Amino acid sequence: MSRKTASIREMKRIAALTMVRNDDFYLRKWVEYYGREIGRENLYVFFDGTDQKIPPFCEGVHAELHEKIGTQLVSAEKARLKFLSSKAAELLSGGYDLVIGVDADEILVVDPRRGQTLAEYLSSARIRTSISGLGLDFGQKLGEEADIADTGTFISQRHYAQIGTRYTKPSVLARPCQWGSGFHRIKKHNFHIGKDLYLFHFGYFDKKRLEDRFNDKDRLSQGWAKHIAKRSRAIHYVSTLPARNFERWTRFARICQTLVRPPYALNKPAMFELRIVVRIPDRFDKVV
Repeated sequence: MSRKTASIREMKRIAALTMVRNDDFYLRKWVEYYGREIGRENLYVFFDGTDQKIPPFCEGVHAELHEKIGTQLVSAEKARLKFLSSKAAELLSGGYDLVIGVDADEILVVDPRRGQTLAEYLSSARIRTSISGLGLDFGQKLGEEADIADTGTFISQRHYAQIGTRYTKPSVLARPCQWGSGFHRIKKHNFHIGKDLYLFHFGYFDKKRLEDRFNDKDRLSQGWAKHIAKRSRAIHYVSTLPARNFERWTRFARICQTLVRPPYALNKPAMFELRIVVRIPDRFDKVV
């Protein structure tokens, strides 16, 4: 039996879920990517508010309007993740082996040099409770990179990211758990960072799009202003800090984040507050 045949026979059933509100730009990419990697029939999208409309590009996806969850950022976020954790538990008890939980602007990526799809990678990985990708927070290098265009992949237009502990998240569950706010941790459990697995965060990778978010009355009414301003530092960091070697520093980050924890949350990664920017290798250009 060939190795390829064996891997196909051992493929796990994998679902991916997210919740969005007024975020078609990112959701389109999310559906396109995860649909290709694990099948559109395994995607579950929940729209926060019955005033939303399910876009045509969600055809073939399990898409559902849900009553709006809260009006303030902190309380709404806790309720959102409680809801999504319960949905993940339902999927796991309903026949899925693994459930991916990420925001619409987050893409779980396998290093192309492995020659594996996301489904193949996760099917071959030993996952007891969860697995995390190393977090990379993309920014726009001002003066070098133009506004993001709808045509072309994200990575072909954005080449720099900060290694960010906030985005090293336990994104994949193998059994029912309770995610903390923002998927940043799972309560009462540790995390494991997969080799050659990354979580790409694109939420603040374009100055113009970020300015539009500042003017979004819906987000401002929920208390997003300070959050957006704080997270937009990725643009500043990639524009001002030197870009370091990807292989060397991602290797260091995996070891460091595995061993170092913040004293206030031992099930989250830490990295001594280091601000490390890396240039993404060209082999990722066509991934997303």
